[in-house]
Amino acid sequence: MRILIAPDKFKGSLSATIVAQTIAGAFRAYPGRFEVDLCPIADGGEGTAEAIITAKNGSWVECQTVDAQNRPVMAKYGLITGSGPTEAVMEMSAASGLAMVSDIPLNPATASTYGTGLMMLDAIRCGAGRIIIGIGGSATNDGGTGMARALGFRFLTEAGLDLGRLPQDLDGLHRVENGSNWSTEVLVACDVTNPLLGPEGCTRVYGPQKGVKDFAFFESRLERLVQIVGRELHVNPAALPGAGAAGGLGYGLMAFCGARLTSGFDLIADLIDLRRRLQAADLVITGEGRMDAQTLHGKGPMGVARLAREFGKPMAAIAGLIEAREALSPWFDHLVQIKPADMPVEEAMRRGGELLASGARELAAHVVSL
Repeated sequence: MRILIAPDKFKGSLSATIVAQTIAGAFRAYPGRFEVDLCPIADGGEGTAEAIITAKNGSWVECQTVDAQNRPVMAKYGLITGSGPTEAVMEMSAASGLAMVSDIPLNPATASTYGTGLMMLDAIRCGAGRIIIGIGGSATNDGGTGMARALGFRFLTEAGLDLGRLPQDLDGLHRVENGSNWSTEVLVACDVTNPLLGPEGCTRVYGPQKGVKDFAFFESRLERLVQIVGRELHVNPAALPGAGAAGGLGYGLMAFCGARLTSGFDLIADLIDLRRRLQAADLVITGEGRMDAQTLHGKGPMGVARLAREFGKPMAAIAGLIEAREALSPWFDHLVQIKPADMPVEEAMRRGGELLASGARELAAHVVSL
């Protein structure tokens, strides 16, 4: 029996690769019964680079950069070499993510994507002809201006002076100069469809989790950015789906780098050859840390489930916590929750590996009994 194991990460606890390996271990305990195909997935957020590098046998590179508050950090990204141009695969969160500044008070007025731009420059120095970047988990709301500044763009006052802190000082923006000469293809893995501005924009929807309290302060600065960039660079992707991703980094990558945004799950599914691997399977297993009503609208486990249904494959899922079981059941033949009902979520996350191994053994035993 061939089993495709295609889980997403258990956020804050286990990577998708570790989840896949743990589930596989439970089935390998029955020698000769199962052939397993490990296929960790992601949807454009954290875990995207790992999923692609694992599938494409890429290598990891470390580079010196800065976090969202301009503190020196080391970040890693992947390189894929082959017959075509070298591809760099990275996540903005490796430099400019919330997790990188969890030890200090949030200050979105000075949180910048500059470190993401430094990573992109390092990839170019390493010979990358194309950059694939996942843009989930950001600590920023700067419209991608920090990234652009790292690439060589200048944000100037009426007097021709460089602005100070971004996005804080964007209200004084008068001119944008392109000193970048950027020509590298950028493909953005993103399943967020929010525009940059307005009630569904990045400030109002995602700003609060980054410390944004004064919506008008940030919205007015992004509006100024859109106005000046449109006038100076003759581009205005602010209303396009995904422009509001990662605090407007989606907008910035389109405006300053000519990037193309694409569905994170669809991109990864294509890169890891998910359709072919799923067609070859007798059973498909997916999972994530929490499966609830939102899962039905997501692109990770539900993307796998939809493909499984398309090809008529039985589908199982394992998760830390399962809610809305009734809504999920039509898509999954078997659901396993690994968190005991009386265990606090924090403890379950700490003991994620142990609980997952137990749940995987339960799932494997169920499959053997069929």
